Amino acid sequence: MAAVPAAGAPPAVTETNSGRREELLARFHEVRNFSTRLTEHLAPEDCVVQSMPDVSPTKWHLAHTTWFFETFVLKKWMSGYQSEVPEYAYLFNSYYNAAGDMHRRDLRGLISRPTVNESVRFRESINAHIDDLVSGADDRLLDEMEPIITLGIHHEQQHQELLVTDIKHVFAQNPLYPVYRERKIDKRKIDMSPLRFEEFDEATIEIGHDGNDFAYDNEGPRHRALVLPFALANRPVTNAEYLEFIQDNGYSRAQFWLSLGWMAVNEQKWRAPLYWIERDGEWWNFTLSGFRKIDMNEPVTHISYFEADAFANWKGARLPTEFEWERAADKIDIDGNFVESETFHPQPSNSLTQDRQLQQMFGDVWEWTRSSYSPYPGYRAEAGALGEYNGKFMCNQYVLRGGSCATSRTHIRKTYRNFFQPEKRWQFTGIRLARDLT
Repeated sequence: MAAVPAAGAPPAVTETNSGRREELLARFHEVRNFSTRLTEHLAPEDCVVQSMPDVSPTKWHLAHTTWFFETFVLKKWMSGYQSEVPEYAYLFNSYYNAAGDMHRRDLRGLISRPTVNESVRFRESINAHIDDLVSGADDRLLDEMEPIITLGIHHEQQHQELLVTDIKHVFAQNPLYPVYRERKIDKRKIDMSPLRFEEFDEATIEIGHDGNDFAYDNEGPRHRALVLPFALANRPVTNAEYLEFIQDNGYSRAQFWLSLGWMAVNEQKWRAPLYWIERDGEWWNFTLSGFRKIDMNEPVTHISYFEADAFANWKGARLPTEFEWERAADKIDIDGNFVESETFHPQPSNSLTQDRQLQQMFGDVWEWTRSSYSPYPGYRAEAGALGEYNGKFMCNQYVLRGGSCATSRTHIRKTYRNFFQPEKRWQFTGIRLARDLT
């Protein structure tokens, strides 16, 4: 990031960039307000629970995304800015070592103070400072700040998704099975299309972001990749199809599992996807709209990489590479069931999407790929704390593509590379199968 402009006469605010300022602030408040909307039905008691080390309390998400703007925008560009509570920098840093020491991730649920209300006031204070800073910035300062504010906006959208999946995990530990949002009833009769495979010829293609508009650094540099002939399933695997794997003793047959996956199955006692419970011979699952019977037409979700890979082996197929997935998605419009629909759960494909060769490529469930999360050729992480955003995690994780029902539509891209360790299940993760044609 560039240096802070020298102090002196008040900056000249030209009419040329007034539209940019208004647009940037409008986008900033739109995203910040949506975080508030996602929490408006929660009680303060809901917002302080940490149900496992991977989960952060809702209060922490609200404060951490605010800390990001304070640390990387206000402290750098607002002359004379001083934190009202300097200790927040320790409590709400996540993993940015270059930004200073941080509180242990697995102990975030022990932070009773600041209270939820104090965290909200922290957000409001930082929002007001951002308003003042951007409104009064000259053109040169706006040019410097805009990329970082935009990054902060997308960073908050990532945490909105985590907020949704984390509160689901918190509620799932409660025997009362609290309802986050009432279910939107869809009374359409769904006749699920049969699973079929669409074939793709060998091709050398351009992979990665083209440099226009916003993207994370791990989506580039754009480069050429040879993709051999392959076939990709026309839709994600459904609950009904995954139930066949369960009923065929898939969780007790070691031949389908990677060694580490087999260890996880036995150590964690996995017998079904996360949130599935069998009662009186019927399968139920916990959703953000409460406890209900499994809808057999919905895409299966809360699946680890290990489970996705085992299911694919059982089916005589495999998971796609991220390059195959990106090639298949190239000509497809980005639409689907995203967080803006506020269904907070994967939906069956509808009659419109069933007419397409490839259904539900975006939204509903993140799709595991068999590609390890590693740097593209020529990738270099930037210096400083923001250089830690993606590059430091390029080890022992797998890439997921396409977004989920908890992802924002304005956040996803065809080149977007999500990544998690292979045993993680609390995100809305699912399966799309692939096959070799050679």
